[in-house]
Amino acid sequence: MTRVFVSWSGGKDGCLAGYRALARGMEVACLANMVSADGLRSRSHGIAAGIIAAQAQALGIPIVQQRTADDTYEAEFHKMLLAMKEGGVTGGVFGDIDFEPHREWVTRVCREAGLDCYLPLWEDDQTRLVEEFIGAGFVSVVVAARGEFFGPEVLGRKVDGAFLADLKELGETKDVTPCGEAGEYHTLVVDGPIFKKRLEITESRNIERDGIHFLEITGTRLKDK
Repeated sequence: MTRVFVSWSGGKDGCLAGYRALARGMEVACLANMVSADGLRSRSHGIAAGIIAAQAQALGIPIVQQRTADDTYEAEFHKMLLAMKEGGVTGGVFGDIDFEPHREWVTRVCREAGLDCYLPLWEDDQTRLVEEFIGAGFVSVVVAARGEFFGPEVLGRKVDGAFLADLKELGETKDVTPCGEAGEYHTLVVDGPIFKKRLEITESRNIERDGIHFLEITGTRLKDK
């Protein structure tokens, strides 16, 4: 059985990629999450590292949270991959869809670490990907959104059919993609078919930084399903 890690930001695309990897018979040994140098926040979307760790606990999958500064990101990522390889991991799974520079980067860093690189969502239709995610029973909420496209009221909104319809309408006048692949919005997955428990958000507040609305999650709890 192919033993892999899943590159993890907490959002729907990486989650769906991991779900597809499992469906293909791969063993997900762990999640890989890059965090700030002080270990407090996930580098991807600024979510508190402890929230991502709680999400991994809800999934029942171990997580590796690698600290890094801006100028050491690739070196720290490479170090993390080598440690995983020593632990028996043979490949990495990534949720990239159509951003070629990042596909090239993850392919290269995996190759340099002696690992295979898998991109289960690559070049799939984004609307169908969101529909597959929803149809499989995953539940995710919007935790970050660019102010040029969304108001703060979108924070905490569930990614469902109504949300997808609104994105389609918004895409008629603005450059918004269904999956938010260009960073238009980001999500946190709180439940789904591969979750052992449901992650419930108990405390949060809306904040804005550099023109981006963020759902600052300050409290969670795990609920039995």
